[in-house]
Amino acid sequence: MKGQAQRLAVSAAAVAVMTGAIFGLRNVAPVLGLAILYLLAVLPVAVLYGLGYALAVSIASMLAFNFFFLPPLHTLALTDSENWVALAVFVVTAAVVSELATRARRRAFAAAEADTLRRSDAAKTAVLHAVSHDLRSPLTAIRAAGEGLESGSLQLEESDRATLLETIRLETARLDRLVANLLDLSRLEAGAAPAQRELWPVDELVSRALDALGGDASRVSVTLDGEAPLVRVDVAQLERVLANVLENALRFSSPSDPVELVVSSTGDDVLVRVTDRGPGLDPGSIERIFEPFEHGRGGAEGTGLGLAIARGFAEANGCRLWAEALPGSGAVFVLAMPSAAARPTLVR
Repeated sequence: MKGQAQRLAVSAAAVAVMTGAIFGLRNVAPVLGLAILYLLAVLPVAVLYGLGYALAVSIASMLAFNFFFLPPLHTLALTDSENWVALAVFVVTAAVVSELATRARRRAFAAAEADTLRRSDAAKTAVLHAVSHDLRSPLTAIRAAGEGLESGSLQLEESDRATLLETIRLETARLDRLVANLLDLSRLEAGAAPAQRELWPVDELVSRALDALGGDASRVSVTLDGEAPLVRVDVAQLERVLANVLENALRFSSPSDPVELVVSSTGDDVLVRVTDRGPGLDPGSIERIFEPFEHGRGGAEGTGLGLAIARGFAEANGCRLWAEALPGSGAVFVLAMPSAAARPTLVR
């Protein structure tokens, strides 16, 4: 009811405004010619509210024009047949314009729905691709390792068994990260990932992220700032931010090139800079790598979710995450966390 009252009020206001405009112009232009101004009231109402309201505005405009401007004034009677023809033409014109505007609005709505469906289908296709490719690879490795351990025809040394068990462990962890990424992305997009913020030292966040990397953590060169102030963050979410950024850097770096993690403080912010020596970033499309299912750096393998989730969790904690291209090759990812000492952050 409130919406209907608002629409009626807007419609009445449109007629009143055009009536006032005709009053102001009646001494400089023929009155019958000024009736066309009421179309400026009909058209926006038709676009916004549809044909029904537009027809009501058309009839109200006709009555207002007759009452205020056509002789005899201040009555609804008409003595000149020419005025009847003019009013009939106006009503027909208003109705046609209303219908055309309504159809245009419907087409625009249909086009918007089609675009939304197209984007949704693209996202579903990307998810299916991620699931079909990135699930198949670790599952194949786990099955092969499991069959090797079960086989009675193979004589395995203890070192071989250990290798197969390690393969199962690593690929299981990879599967767990993939499922966690998909779940985290759905939570972020649904707004269901509130941050539970507490005071934490940055070196503890870095340590937890390195632990999440497992054996790959040995490839990360860490430089900490012992004077860095505490930050108020959700430790689980910031651990994911750092782990995802580090995994991305490790994926694009050769095993012989260490990934550098450096913690520093600017007073207001605590900065964590992760530098790799991979193929680098295109300066013109740096922001795209933070979009879901986006594969930067030449379309490498992976779901394209890690950086999108990292930025989502960073922003949920009042932090900033961005990338910088290095001259030649390599990239830098910077996580800026507001210092709890300099700018206390309220828990949301």
